[in-house]
Amino acid sequence: MQKLTRKELYSLEDYLEMRDDYRKKVMAHKKNRRLELGDNVMMMFEDRLIMQYQVQEMLKAEKIFDAAGIEEELDAYNPLIPDGSNWKATMLIQYPDVEQRQKQLAQLIGIEHKIWMQVDGFDKIFAIADEDLERDTEDKTSAVHFMRYELDDDMKAAVKSGAAISAGVDHDNYQSIVSPIASNIRDSLAADLD
Repeated sequence: MQKLTRKELYSLEDYLEMRDDYRKKVMAHKKNRRLELGDNVMMMFEDRLIMQYQVQEMLKAEKIFDAAGIEEELDAYNPLIPDGSNWKATMLIQYPDVEQRQKQLAQLIGIEHKIWMQVDGFDKIFAIADEDLERDTEDKTSAVHFMRYELDDDMKAAVKSGAAISAGVDHDNYQSIVSPIASNIRDSLAADLD
């Protein structure tokens, strides 16, 4: 997938006029990119459309219209667009109760390295996590992690040919397997690969 450029973004005025319809389109698209791993871990697989929406929303919220400010937002969000040989996701650890969430984050240190994807017939792929900065401390993990899953050419070909994809978490304090993932999510992830 190509990275976003300034020329492809809508002006603030144009975006405000189309925002409601654009938002509905993106929310419908996100349904095919969201994977629940048990009750408390959610993966949102990012792509170009979602990142354009994020950039447009940031420009609107911050009232950014100068070239330098726009480029800064593009620099922040473009790395989350898949490169054709990988899947990129934002992983969220979700507990509704704040106290319980804090307790669980202390129990889930390192979980970002224990979340895997698997193309049918191949070994599990574990995430390259948090390339931008370390999100764990000695006491707890973050509730948000950025993940990249690299596929080799044989895996990509298998996915493009319809191979099933499974996912899971192999952490000592949290386990979950989804095998196979839903076909709408599988098909959406296949579109990320060239």
